[in-house]
Amino acid sequence: MKRFLFCVAIVLLSATSLLAEPTYPEVQRRLSDANVFGHILDATTGEHIPYVTISVKGTTIGTVADATGHYHIKNIPVGEHTLVAEVMGYTSVEHHIVAERGKSIEVNFILSEEALDMDMVVVSATRNQTNKKHSATIVNVAAGKLFENTASTNLAETMRFQPGLRVENTCGNCGAVQLRINGLEGQYSQILLDSNPVFSSLSGVYGMELLPVSMIERVEVIRGGGSALFGSNAIGGVVNIITKEPLRNSLNVSHTSNINDKADWEHNTSLGGSFVSSDNRAGVYIFAMAKDRDAYDRNDDGFTDITHVKSETVGFRGYYKLSAHSKLTAEYHHISDFRRGGDNLTLPPHEAEIAEQVKHNINGGSLRYDYFSPNSRHFFNAHVSAQGINRDSYYGTGKDPNAYGLTKDLTLVAGAQYSYVFEKCLFMPAQLTVGFEYTHNDLDDHSLSFDRSIKQEVHTGGVFIQNEWRNEKVNFVIGGRLDKHNMMDDVIFSPRANLRYSPVEEVGIRLSYSSGYRAPQAFDEDLHIDAVNNQSSMVVLSPDLKPEYSHSFSGSVDLYHNFGRLQGNLLIEGFYTILDDVFALAKIGENEAGYILQERYNASGAKVKGITTELMLGIPEKFDVQLGYTYQRSRYDEPEEWSDNVEPQRRMFRTPDHYAYITATGYITKQFKASVFGNYTGEMLVTHNAGWIDADRNELTPSFWDMGCRLSYNFHLTSTIDLEVEAGVKNIFDDFQDDIDIGANRDSVYTYGPLSPRTYFVGVKFKL
Repeated sequence: MKRFLFCVAIVLLSATSLLAEPTYPEVQRRLSDANVFGHILDATTGEHIPYVTISVKGTTIGTVADATGHYHIKNIPVGEHTLVAEVMGYTSVEHHIVAERGKSIEVNFILSEEALDMDMVVVSATRNQTNKKHSATIVNVAAGKLFENTASTNLAETMRFQPGLRVENTCGNCGAVQLRINGLEGQYSQILLDSNPVFSSLSGVYGMELLPVSMIERVEVIRGGGSALFGSNAIGGVVNIITKEPLRNSLNVSHTSNINDKADWEHNTSLGGSFVSSDNRAGVYIFAMAKDRDAYDRNDDGFTDITHVKSETVGFRGYYKLSAHSKLTAEYHHISDFRRGGDNLTLPPHEAEIAEQVKHNINGGSLRYDYFSPNSRHFFNAHVSAQGINRDSYYGTGKDPNAYGLTKDLTLVAGAQYSYVFEKCLFMPAQLTVGFEYTHNDLDDHSLSFDRSIKQEVHTGGVFIQNEWRNEKVNFVIGGRLDKHNMMDDVIFSPRANLRYSPVEEVGIRLSYSSGYRAPQAFDEDLHIDAVNNQSSMVVLSPDLKPEYSHSFSGSVDLYHNFGRLQGNLLIEGFYTILDDVFALAKIGENEAGYILQERYNASGAKVKGITTELMLGIPEKFDVQLGYTYQRSRYDEPEEWSDNVEPQRRMFRTPDHYAYITATGYITKQFKASVFGNYTGEMLVTHNAGWIDADRNELTPSFWDMGCRLSYNFHLTSTIDLEVEAGVKNIFDDFQDDIDIGANRDSVYTYGPLSPRTYFVGVKFKL
């Protein structure tokens, strides 16, 4: 803790020194009476476009056009500036202006529709803002349009529709949802909230289901190792959740109800409101969500196959512009989550044959300071963030009165970053980025029945440096990160190199290499308790467990072309990851209390390789289609044995060789939309513990399709008020697992297939 407070002090002192900038430029801005106004038109229809963001590049100055597509910015600092107009669904446009004291000028924008959002600005590729299309690293983005068209209410639902990603339920009792990138388990990926790694091993178990899409602006996904930028657990990839920033005064309220074949209901209600001051100096976005889901029992044996969940989320993100070149941003969220699985859900958990019950109270927040110099050459940010979790739990079988537990978890993060733009560095323009980051996690986990008490402190200090040379045709990034993890003896160096070459504007060729690592922590994401054969099963760590290291390589070709109004993008990417001392699980027997023990140990190594393709086609306001397919092979170097009763396997478990997704939306009219969405998962090898079956065995699952459809109609009640209604079906073919274990002797982790059975939904959204 002392080290963390020391780092926080350094960050705040650095920010304070930059805050003490001269006040004259701000006074000059207030008194300049240099104004700019105008309107924004659609290039095809000639109609005005409402709510377009107009900003002065390199400053905090900006506004949002009104409902009629007109804007007005007052008192711009005297001098040369670049105005930028941007809004989702259109290509951004820049105009150069010269602001003169006491003069108002008219600047009008004409924007072209973009069905595929290829010119989106992202931050995850280099920790700096960059155009997605021109980034040296492939960044996939999930945003509002995808959330709506797939009828997603939380992050877990929407991440299935990204190339190389799979989302699966890993337990019929506890309902833990896991994200896999390029076939690797959830522990191999780093989840960030506004670029901060506040998701600990504990919060990562249920985190994606607890974040409503109403608080999310977009999600940026990088496949492959990213430790050179983001630290440990970034072997599989990075998922950066960007929360919504207030842009204009607005309000939206929505409710969706779902019902399945057993007449089990799920209700989701969300609220989002944005409030901005008249001078655009301050703003706040407030969000809230409530979820209530009935438990689901597929085979009517009295035991859940999908858990009962009741959760509430509330929070805000706000900003205050300290000057034309500096800004403070704050975020806070509170999550209360209750879930229960097993049997006899109406009784106390110790009166059930099997019960897994958890109640989380999560509080988190962050504070960030940004500064960019008037000449747009210097960029600095400093940030602190924290997330605390209190968890009451019960993991028990056979009406055990002592299976209650209590966990407290606190994660603190502090860091700073500085970037400098060179007009020319050696042979072309470049941007140098340096920074540091310190992460502290304090966990106290106690379970009376299992006689288990874990007190763990994890702290990691890292420094990183990278330089990116770039012009219109070439990006070349080289950098590295040094980390000192208190559970590892040596300092870890994680290098990174990326190259993008565009011989013509419509072609992007990329090559990349990066390395990563995972530390042998005492508490890991899957170190929870499962029920097998009416016994409790725990994961323990081998005393000889060593760190796991990775080397990731990828190469891709990105093709863009417009056939008249038809826009197209084809991506083909090959990936190859080498894992040394890979973590694996093996059943090692029972402890003195009769609980099944599974040990995490170091296997010899593994290789993960494959090809991912993604095709996007669309005509603005007519249709858009996105398809993704991944072929991969995930194999251990030597056959691994998870039980004495099964044949050792080289194939990694729960990693299908083939998986794919599709989303397609047709605009029947401007107000009426229809969408189709779905996932395909090929055969995969899974473990099946004895209990309902006679002995442990490996199972080869069938392939399955999970398809859905949605219809929506938007009523324009007034020029500023909309009411949207929706209806549809998820998992139309009801392609759900049909060999689930029965009764108290079931294996709760023998679960695979779609997240839900056939489900009908209706919803309504009010937007102001």
